[in-house]
Amino acid sequence: MSENILICPVCGKPLENSLEKEKNVRKCVSGHSFDIAKDNYVNLLVRSGTENAGDNKEMALSRKNFLSKDYYKPLADVVGDLLVTADTETVLDICCGEGYYTSQLTKRKKCDFYGFDISKEMVRLAAKRRCGAEFFAANLTDIPVRSCSVDFAFHLFAPFDKYEFYRVMKKGGTLVTVIPGREHLLGLKEVLYENIYYNDESVTDAGEFTLADRIRVRASISIDNKEDIASLFKMTPYYYSTPRSGIEKLERTEKLETPIEFVLLVYKK
Repeated sequence: MSENILICPVCGKPLENSLEKEKNVRKCVSGHSFDIAKDNYVNLLVRSGTENAGDNKEMALSRKNFLSKDYYKPLADVVGDLLVTADTETVLDICCGEGYYTSQLTKRKKCDFYGFDISKEMVRLAAKRRCGAEFFAANLTDIPVRSCSVDFAFHLFAPFDKYEFYRVMKKGGTLVTVIPGREHLLGLKEVLYENIYYNDESVTDAGEFTLADRIRVRASISIDNKEDIASLFKMTPYYYSTPRSGIEKLERTEKLETPIEFVLLVYKK
């Protein structure tokens, strides 16, 4: 295993990979310590107001229940293909959610895997997967990871911080960002809304990164139970913007067929 890449969110010094871990704490050389939760993750959120940030328990469980049934496995497979072909020792899952994608990638290649999310509920579920990765709670605008320490990172459906992402990546490293394709979840939107709209596939300014490739992944999924349909709905932005009439229509829906479409933007530093 290579040198641990985590740093103290207070002073920026390395978190020691030492026997202190056996005492359920992580310490830096300055003496700042962070408890390792019973579910085997460390909370490195130190800003006030972040105690309950991110998705709550219900949202986290909905995401876990849906993804664990491999509806989005076509996406995980393509990210895994990119990982396998890269010269990689250290992998970072940015905004890891409940850990589905990291758990899939740990089966594809032996590396040092790390993952973080601002939601402690998400990180707790990710750590419970016991996939060999080190999970921690953190904010993507202030990632407690050493500069130039990550070979391969992936970042799915979350805000893009071009400065922090560039800082943590090694020179020559690969960052894979995923955005929704034009027709992603079109079948779900046809149930929820009277006026259907397509995703615009707009790309965020990536700063000093170089766009090396653009890959489209498209498949169709069929969901034949209300529980999975509800879980999918709760893990989308539509959960917050759908009129009551659309929610009621979805609640009556017993089978949902929809395209899933993802655009992978492969950046190099």
